[in-house]
Amino acid sequence: MSAEDSPKIALSFTEISRRLHALKLPPVDIVVGIGTGGTVPAAMLAHQLNVPLLMFFINYRAPDNQPQRQTPELLVPPQLPHVGSRVLLVDDVSVTGGTLELAAAQLSNCEVTTLVLKGKADFVAFPDVPQCVYWPWKPD
Repeated sequence: MSAEDSPKIALSFTEISRRLHALKLPPVDIVVGIGTGGTVPAAMLAHQLNVPLLMFFINYRAPDNQPQRQTPELLVPPQLPHVGSRVLLVDDVSVTGGTLELAAAQLSNCEVTTLVLKGKADFVAFPDVPQCVYWPWKPD
């Protein structure tokens, strides 16, 4: 049985917050979240780190998690942080890295560190969870 075939597990806000607090992150000036999946974890991190939050609206998948575009697309021109900013780029899940790569390309004049709750990034809050997840902010 593959990870995709395993039953989904539920993760609580408390556990997600605990995992985010436990990460040893480098100093950052701003958190940039990938909307919509990264909105809540990015807001949690911006609050925990006491730094501003920006959102980049990039889309690849439909609400049912199926790809709806050939590649991730920037839906709205983003507000960019100051040149040289230390950015924590946050999404909920990264499978191929395409969305994070597109966002990081917009931040080429910044020092970017990536973080996801699950998948592939510089920091992963739940590297031990291979199966799909019920996020507490999504009605599943």
